[in-house]
Amino acid sequence: MSTNENQLRRGLNARQLSMIAIGGSIGTGLFIASGASIANAGAGGALLAYTIVGIMVYFLMTALGEMASYLPVSGSFSTYGARYVDPAFGFALGWNYWYNWAITLAFELVAASLIMKFWFPESSSLLWSGLFLCLIIGLNLLSVKGFGESEFWFAFIKVATVIIFIILGLAMIFGILEGHTAGWSNLTAGDAPFNGGILAVVGVFMVAGFSFQGTELIGVAAGESKEPEKNIPRAVKSIFWRILLFYVIAIAIIGVLIPHTDPNLLSNEVENVAISPFTLVFKNAGLAFAASAMNAIILTAVLSAGNSGMYASTRMLYTLAKEGKAPRFLAKVNRYGVPVAALFATAAVGALAFIASLFGDGVVYTWLLNASGLSGFIAWFGIAFSHYRFRKAFKAQGRSLSELPYRARFFPFGSLFAFILCTIVIFGQNYQAFLEDKIDWYGVAASYIGLPLFLIVWLGYKMVKRTKVVPLTECDLSRE
Repeated sequence: MSTNENQLRRGLNARQLSMIAIGGSIGTGLFIASGASIANAGAGGALLAYTIVGIMVYFLMTALGEMASYLPVSGSFSTYGARYVDPAFGFALGWNYWYNWAITLAFELVAASLIMKFWFPESSSLLWSGLFLCLIIGLNLLSVKGFGESEFWFAFIKVATVIIFIILGLAMIFGILEGHTAGWSNLTAGDAPFNGGILAVVGVFMVAGFSFQGTELIGVAAGESKEPEKNIPRAVKSIFWRILLFYVIAIAIIGVLIPHTDPNLLSNEVENVAISPFTLVFKNAGLAFAASAMNAIILTAVLSAGNSGMYASTRMLYTLAKEGKAPRFLAKVNRYGVPVAALFATAAVGALAFIASLFGDGVVYTWLLNASGLSGFIAWFGIAFSHYRFRKAFKAQGRSLSELPYRARFFPFGSLFAFILCTIVIFGQNYQAFLEDKIDWYGVAASYIGLPLFLIVWLGYKMVKRTKVVPLTECDLSRE
């Protein structure tokens, strides 16, 4: 494609696309937060919550895969929301997603600097974060093929770690390796396997949702994938089984090997890598270097998240500019097909948010991060809603489903199931604040600030541009 036309290039192959899809869901949520999930809800409660969310993510990814293989654009669900629901809804989805990843980039820079202090406790956080920001910018300045290759190897390290963990864990459970003498008793110790009742499961449900965020990157990457009609369905089909393998089996192994009453499991902060459930199991298996090894692996997970986040937010900002919903200069690409203006604008926002974390006890940064907390679930909500309308529009306009390169199974149940669960998660973020004798209004504001911001952007654009919900018979189903 001509760079004069400011077009992205289709450089992602099937191997890279599949790894981006699965790599997006493996990170600190599995390596660290899974321990706290088991401590709070027991192995059974954690497994139930992660399984339900995994099924929801499967439905979301098949819905997104259907739309992305039919219309592979980097704007992804922002473009679908504008075409199949309401231009204002698509506008709000796009800016919501860009903001989410721009702020998450700052969070990953903070996390990376904390991890480096494991080895260099007296070093400067600013130094490490600056170096990692330059690395992430450099990787994203490469052609999309170069980005895809770097993300492939980041994801490969995470996938290999989980596979090794599963093999060692099973060997310990069945007595092939020493380090575990409790048999299966940890699964029923105390209140296990369901500790804390249904409310504890609901609490883990929220954590599981955050853990899986990033799987929707496949939709953004669709705009730069080779042969999207073939490669996107192939990547989508593998997601469910890999999520089942990596999360459900890994959590089951942790539940068998470590009792939910172990106080180490309650530590779910990234700086506490030394007591990650993965580290504990590796140590029990006799691997003395477990803490350092997991520290290095979690560092790659954090950098991978920052790398993917920079990519996703840059492409979303580029598409918003192409559609006239952001300043036009942000749609310019270099000779490698990289939207450099959008890249540097996103990096600048992420850097400013990181700097905000260093001053005033990080109050400003904390609120920025809180505002992005719901963004991933809002994006998922938008995917489910857009897909439901997409299929209804297909029927209303007399189109044949045979035109779809890939068809999501279980429609409309899948989209409605994901739609309802996302709604529950969005409104149930901090249900505990309403259960106190006196409502914790500060906690409510901190947890839900992202929702009114999304509504303000949506309704504000709607009033200014006087947009309307697009009738099903008028939805743009072209493939341009």
